[in-house]
Amino acid sequence: MSGLLALLDDVAAIAKVAAASVDDVVAAAGKAGAKTAGVIIDDAAVTPKYVQGFAPARELPIIWRIARGSFFNKLVLLLPVAMLLANFAPWLITPLLMMGGAYLCFEGAEKIFHVLFPHGDAHVAEDMSVKDPGHLEEQKIKGAIKTDFILSAEIMTIALAAIEAPNVWMQAATLAVVGAGVTIAVYGVVGVIVKMDDVGLYVAKNGHTGAGRAFGRGLVNAMPVVMKVLSVVGTAAMLWVGGSIILHGLGVLGFPWLYDQIHDLAVAVGNLVAERWTSTVEWIATATMDGVFGLALGLILIPIATRVVSPLIQRLSGKGGAPTH
Repeated sequence: MSGLLALLDDVAAIAKVAAASVDDVVAAAGKAGAKTAGVIIDDAAVTPKYVQGFAPARELPIIWRIARGSFFNKLVLLLPVAMLLANFAPWLITPLLMMGGAYLCFEGAEKIFHVLFPHGDAHVAEDMSVKDPGHLEEQKIKGAIKTDFILSAEIMTIALAAIEAPNVWMQAATLAVVGAGVTIAVYGVVGVIVKMDDVGLYVAKNGHTGAGRAFGRGLVNAMPVVMKVLSVVGTAAMLWVGGSIILHGLGVLGFPWLYDQIHDLAVAVGNLVAERWTSTVEWIATATMDGVFGLALGLILIPIATRVVSPLIQRLSGKGGAPTH
């Protein structure tokens, strides 16, 4: 009997340790996930465009297939690579983060440049040339998963840099929770967004009251505005996060001057308002200056990416062709 009691006591102790470990993983995942907020916003803002033009019945199946690809990107492809980097080449994390940040700056700046100076989009022309809806759907899904891979790599790298774990297993578990949680959150939100107009249309037609039907019509009319707002927010988030990553990375690599100047200026701006608003104003000032820096860097990168990098990749892949921008 004493042996059984001792065994039960040991099991209880192990269960407590396991429960504490789960709590630690969840807490660490929450902190690390918060660092990726800007990229998550952009991911949620970018994805709905991949279901535009398809029948409503195909929207959720397409999102589900993209979500499955996102899970595969994060948990099968990127997680092992991230763990190898963290434990055998941690010095590579900051340069890789900066490369991802530069990509975000380029994407954000290119979107703004496209609005200010409209130009042809090769992807749109390619879509218009596809007559088979099934083939077009496959192309859209593949394109979405490729875009997700880049954003997922940025999310996983940012999360990895923010994780403080006592051992490699806790680190891996935390990163897996972040990857799975972000994917569920992003594509859950995307699913709700793309079906909102259908919900509004249903309510507008079948509502039992005039107020209900009016609400449905309002929801339908509001969705184009919501999509535009999401696009703006996503672009701003890309520039803010990308600029912040580059500035922080420069500081880590021994070039902190610009990062320090922005920090000092943000503090000075924060001191101009009442104390209860200081932290908020400092954050807004920092994010704004990070975004301006990201925009400037992105504009510099546009000709490099479109006139040098893109043609080089096309030649190496054997596709050839002219630059897309």
